[in-house]
Amino acid sequence: MLGYRRVLIAATAGRRLIGWSCPFSRSERCRVVHSSSSLDRQDTPQEGTSLEKNMKSNLEKDFSPEQREVLLRLLNTASESQLDCVKELQGKKAASIVQYREQYGPFPNLDTLRSVPNFHTPFIYRLCLSILSLNDRTDPEVIAKFLKPDIPVCRLQEAESIISIVFGLRKLAWAHVDRSLTVREWQQKECFHLVKGKHLPEVYLETISSVVSVLPQADYYILEKPSVSSQNTSLFPVVLHLRTVEAMLYCLLNPRIGEEKEQRVFSMNRSTVGKHFEIMVGEARTSGVEVVQRLIAEASIAPKPRVTFPPELLRQYHQQLQPRGQNRYEEMCDALLQAVTCYELALF
Repeated sequence: MLGYRRVLIAATAGRRLIGWSCPFSRSERCRVVHSSSSLDRQDTPQEGTSLEKNMKSNLEKDFSPEQREVLLRLLNTASESQLDCVKELQGKKAASIVQYREQYGPFPNLDTLRSVPNFHTPFIYRLCLSILSLNDRTDPEVIAKFLKPDIPVCRLQEAESIISIVFGLRKLAWAHVDRSLTVREWQQKECFHLVKGKHLPEVYLETISSVVSVLPQADYYILEKPSVSSQNTSLFPVVLHLRTVEAMLYCLLNPRIGEEKEQRVFSMNRSTVGKHFEIMVGEARTSGVEVVQRLIAEASIAPKPRVTFPPELLRQYHQQLQPRGQNRYEEMCDALLQAVTCYELALF
């Protein structure tokens, strides 16, 4: 992502027009003109007040119609998790945008942003520049912050397919999804019988290797980050189990040292998926089974569903995911939602 200071320096030096590409349409090119030639220096209180009044009067004028369309489209349609990807909106500010929209409706113009709590004019300018700097998603400096270790967004956009992996105490599930959001393969295996016994590394290696051997080839592998806290000593066996599985998957799915340097295995927090699909209750994420059932139902009837399934497997998944006692296929559903979240945030 282009740094804010870098943008201001370029604008201050010669008041040049800066080119941007729209995140929603690669063919659109946007341009910004900055009227102030001293934004990068310290202002006196009187100068600061004068500058803010000038910015307030020119907020709509300093952005072209194309830019205003891009900015308002993002601010009016993006979910809280998508807004949180913008540096200036991380934390409570993204939630403030969503709360304002729910209460008053979409923003009709940029000036309306001043009605959001703590959204003063200089901040709105920085926010607009930050959003526009995200327009060129092929910039290698634009990092997918929802994955660890860091990876440029452009690499995810170019990926032909990814495999999302979620594991629990007994099951390991995976969803193989391509960039058109078509599910190529979607399975789970009950393969861990180790929690009550000893945590022998060789047993883990044999068990997880047998799963990895049947996984299809993909560009990247996305693992759900274990969310159990190690501070609770009573849960230490659970934490040890989850961390061991995670470490084994990282080792087995990444290329050997010397063969290839590119990282292929990444982790994503459960809360990222929960916020994206709005299935959070406070700080905890709820079940995603009902969400997946709706995605499957939509794929059966909608002409352009959010997720596409192979016709021969759609009926199988529909029957398989009907609740039957305690077997609700939680890990399997979480694996699919994680894959969809990864792609939708990358293509945002």
